[in-house]
Amino acid sequence: MASEDRSAASLDLDGLRERIDAIDADIQRLISERAECAQAVGRAKGFGSTIDFYRPERESQVLRAVAERHQGPLKQQEMLRLFREIMSACLAQQEPLKIGYLGPEGTFTQQAVLKHFGHSVRDLSLATIEEVFTEVEAGSADFGVVPIENSAGGTVNHTLDMFLASPLKISGEVELRIRQHLMGKMTDLRQIKRICSHPQSLQQCRAWLAQNLPGVERVPVSSNAEAARRARDEEGTGAIAGEVAAEVYGLNVLFPNIEDQADNTTRFLVIGRKLFPASGRDKTSLLISAGDTGGPGVLHQLLDPLARNNISMSRIESRPSRRRKWDYVFFVDVQGHVDDPGLAKALAEIEASATLFQVLGSYPAAVE
Repeated sequence: MASEDRSAASLDLDGLRERIDAIDADIQRLISERAECAQAVGRAKGFGSTIDFYRPERESQVLRAVAERHQGPLKQQEMLRLFREIMSACLAQQEPLKIGYLGPEGTFTQQAVLKHFGHSVRDLSLATIEEVFTEVEAGSADFGVVPIENSAGGTVNHTLDMFLASPLKISGEVELRIRQHLMGKMTDLRQIKRICSHPQSLQQCRAWLAQNLPGVERVPVSSNAEAARRARDEEGTGAIAGEVAAEVYGLNVLFPNIEDQADNTTRFLVIGRKLFPASGRDKTSLLISAGDTGGPGVLHQLLDPLARNNISMSRIESRPSRRRKWDYVFFVDVQGHVDDPGLAKALAEIEASATLFQVLGSYPAAVE
């Protein structure tokens, strides 16, 4: 009887494998068909460069549709990742997009590039945020990816300040869940003599380190990728970094997810040279100032059109204007696209009363 049960199970297993093989063939055929359609779109538009038919609003719509259809059993983020990679490969058939990012290789910013654009791009590691802006402005990179804020550490002011003089626009945003991993060449925590990481990462893992490695020296370095490089090259050195750094530098992940805050997330901006059409679920970023034209309540008066037109404001930051001392500008994020009638009306009212008014970008909200 047991032998008959095993035979029946074997037949069922063989049948399932045959079904999987058939599904794999269908998937491969459909991906090829999709790639052919992407080629046809390129021919119809008549452009010669990949950037000319890259449409972030269209990709956002596709990913949102994937999320709305999703019923498992895969996790939604895994299904989104698969579709991102399909779109990335289809777009890169002629040539890959060139994406500048704050490096070096193995940083969380590189992870943000791959999450947003997929792996079928040419990612360009750059040393500073300023270099990312410069390379995109010059056309040496099609887009750039830079950090803007962390849920625990706050705003990256240098990124905000670059928009004061740059003509670039915000083309998209990426929200990346930051998972800090302890890594090294060793296999035992007791072999660690020092831990290198970026100061923010050391801060984000402070409680875990105090509990698990209380006597180990902590060494701040310029980036998590630099920490991983040192862990690769130095005996007794461990690093705190992301999983990409472990892959790039050939390190063992000794202990994953050691960050103190479970929802530690960094938001990145995608910067490009033009505005794109609405996707249906967008954000708009503004740079505004009232200068010294008003008295008490001037900021409230400046932003009042948003409330009167039912526009939600999700973020506001102030920075020195660099025009004169004690003069400030405001970076404001609101819900909606500049082409939406309600927002367009509100922005026209703000522009009429502002001494400085600039739309930094209208772009798809991050799809998670």
